[in-house]
Amino acid sequence: MKLVAPLNAFGRADLAIAGGKGANLGELVRSAFPVPDGFVVTTHAYELVAQGRSTPAGFERVELPADVREAITAAYARLGGGPVAVRSSATAEDLPGAAFAGQQDTYLNVVGERALLDAVRRCWGSLWTERAVAYRARLGINDDDVRIAVVVQSMVEAETAGVMFTANPVTGDRTQLVIDASSGLGEAVVSGLVTPDHYVLDARGHVDFTPGRREVVIRSAAGGGVVREDGEPGASSADGVLGERGGRLPDAVVAELGRLGRDVAAHFGRPQDIEWAYAGGRLHLLQARPMTALPPPPLGRLNPFQRRLAAVLLEYLPERPYPIDMSTWVPDGPAGLMRNVLGSFGVRHAFEGFLQEEDEVVYRLLPPAPKPAPKVLAAPFLVLARARRHDPARWTQDRRFRDYLVAIEALRARDLRAMPWDELLRVPRQALDLVPPVADLRIDYLPGTGLALLRLLVAVRLLGRRELFADLLHGARTRTTDTNRALEHLAEVARRTGALEPGPPPAEFADALAAFLDEYGHRETSSPILVTTPSWADAPEVVLGLVKVLAAGPPPPTGSPTSAGSPMPAGSPTSAGSPTPTGATTPAGAPTPTGAPAQPDGALERLLAHPLLRRSKARRARITRWVEAARAGVAFREDSHFYFMMPQPVLRRSLLELGRRLRDAGALAAPEDVFHLRLAELEEIEDVAALRGADAERLRETVSRRALKREELSGVRLIDPAAIFPPTATGDALLTGAPAGGGTATGPVKVIVKPADFCRLDPGDVLVCPYTNPSWTPLFQHAAAVVVDAGGAASHAAIVAREYGIPAVMGTGTGTSVLADGRLVTVNGDTGTVHDAATATATTTGTGAAAGTATGTGTASDAATGAS
Repeated sequence: MKLVAPLNAFGRADLAIAGGKGANLGELVRSAFPVPDGFVVTTHAYELVAQGRSTPAGFERVELPADVREAITAAYARLGGGPVAVRSSATAEDLPGAAFAGQQDTYLNVVGERALLDAVRRCWGSLWTERAVAYRARLGINDDDVRIAVVVQSMVEAETAGVMFTANPVTGDRTQLVIDASSGLGEAVVSGLVTPDHYVLDARGHVDFTPGRREVVIRSAAGGGVVREDGEPGASSADGVLGERGGRLPDAVVAELGRLGRDVAAHFGRPQDIEWAYAGGRLHLLQARPMTALPPPPLGRLNPFQRRLAAVLLEYLPERPYPIDMSTWVPDGPAGLMRNVLGSFGVRHAFEGFLQEEDEVVYRLLPPAPKPAPKVLAAPFLVLARARRHDPARWTQDRRFRDYLVAIEALRARDLRAMPWDELLRVPRQALDLVPPVADLRIDYLPGTGLALLRLLVAVRLLGRRELFADLLHGARTRTTDTNRALEHLAEVARRTGALEPGPPPAEFADALAAFLDEYGHRETSSPILVTTPSWADAPEVVLGLVKVLAAGPPPPTGSPTSAGSPMPAGSPTSAGSPTPTGATTPAGAPTPTGAPAQPDGALERLLAHPLLRRSKARRARITRWVEAARAGVAFREDSHFYFMMPQPVLRRSLLELGRRLRDAGALAAPEDVFHLRLAELEEIEDVAALRGADAERLRETVSRRALKREELSGVRLIDPAAIFPPTATGDALLTGAPAGGGTATGPVKVIVKPADFCRLDPGDVLVCPYTNPSWTPLFQHAAAVVVDAGGAASHAAIVAREYGIPAVMGTGTGTSVLADGRLVTVNGDTGTVHDAATATATTTGTGAAAGTATGTGTASDAATGAS
């Protein structure tokens, strides 16, 4: 229980007694790095005076116990009794997931015993400033678990000082080392008081130098403390000469700093944030801590196929996956399905290993680079054989599909709360085991989909009518269009009953909402490949937001995608329990079958009016069959996704029930903390009632460590969008992206970043969002246009936008950050550009023809590969 000990008494394992800063500096001293001599006032000393004190003022007035005071002054005397730097060193700072930079206090040029003891008191009190308490609260760190030590070091009277990062903090490049420097003490650089000299060193030792402005210089004052002097703009000379008042560092000093930085990073095994000083011809390392919020390393140049896969994955990943995602729905959900589909045709390493982890948390998205296996040579024959045996128009009659529906309904009906622990623990695997049959269905039926689309594309091109291709596919009836019709029906009930007024909802609307959620509630709110994001049934406020948007406007005009045919209330003949196969007869007034046109078939009529078809009844019949087959393929693609998502809510609820029981047992703080664990780790818990002591503490520590890392990465992108959507010359455009058709439209921007904000969209707004999925498409009825950071012309959102006839620009990369609410813009879905409306060359509203060539090619490609 030492109160004070020299720095070399500590190492990286002594966080609890020396704090983060003390432990790291002690590790450097032990490894012979040039660290100023010093000692640590340990957390034991803090604990002796901290009882009942939780404000800075409480510590400033405290009388130190005699043994604490004597231990500090004796160590100070051994250090020489001269000027010292006094730095806080909390047990929850300078960690891989929490830097706490600037949260606790530092005092420079402290002279004399009295001033030293006062500085120690103030460092202790800085643990309880408002900013430090708020920072811990944001990271979920319990105040009761935090202690603070104090590091005391001989003062270095720096001629030049600053900060060094052993990786580029902006680009994430691990081969570069970045140094910021200025005259005097490094406090001017750390506090952001100066524009520092900036050095970037590459792996070959090349230095890129940008001079700073040295607005301020901080130096030690006579008798203690520091003074701030006016800067010396001319001190940053270009000749590499360091004068007594400071200047550009000599090349040899920069090279030595680089060597030290790389050695420190290698010693700790990760990039470091290092404070340093140069005085009397020597370099000194004053602090070292892990770099936090460091972007992933640059990916380099991606090939076109990698960019396409990355665009799909980025659209599917609006947020960082949790460990439970990585051990359940990511490998076994839609991404795993796409991997299996491509693998069945001899394409390996597609949609696997695309998420890399650091400290057991997903760190970055690395686009996969698929490799062909020998089996790929047989792919054309496999496609033809499967297409001949499996007609997408009849996939719902497949026995495997009907067995799947029976199994999922049985699992959904089980009472999770009534299950004993061991039975509940088996439910996640049971939910995941339902997935392979749907993957097999995609493997068998997608070849027919791809060939039907390709056949129709070739036909319309030969006829010179390729611009009709996308419109010909719009007639496909899908479960997505069913959902949108059911939402409009729900909105009509809301209009009629006043359900959106304050107060309890009317019984008619409550019943309609319950029926809607029973049938469509498994739809994802944000991501189809994550289990941690809620479904509509788990977040009904998302549905209510959509209903509010739909109910605020007029009913859709006749012929629109949500009004064609009769309304689609839940419980219709295409409900999950009794799917309607293509070609089946339906009662009068019931919705048209899946794959059949649900509105006047203008595109088909225009195609059949072609001279080569108009004179031949047989050709007209053949083309009509081909259009119907292509529509059935589109419907299969959409509908198989709809049904494929049905196990996800059951899986999620079972995991949250496990988390609830772990919370009740005291092992977790909240049920959602289970998301920070892996399924295998949960399965190791044989009896939750017996989870006590070290086992429970180990579980809490694992959750806390991963939660801290996740919080650290909260501002770090999984991938730089510029790697997927390379910047292009925009001219006077605000944004460019993939043209997804729909002509042009002008309206005010409304940035919607998550489903909970759906209700913010007003009719006529330009919807700007980071991603979309089928859950977003009901908004398109009231949006003037849609602009999306991710996605391409063949994404679900682009297809539905074209059906609504609104302009869509996909894959802008930065739309949500460049555009702000209320800005009037013109969106051109045919050129993929967004202009300021005041400077746009054309500001016409309304719709135009879809980009048939790009759309058709993309749709056929996606259907053939199962990419969505």
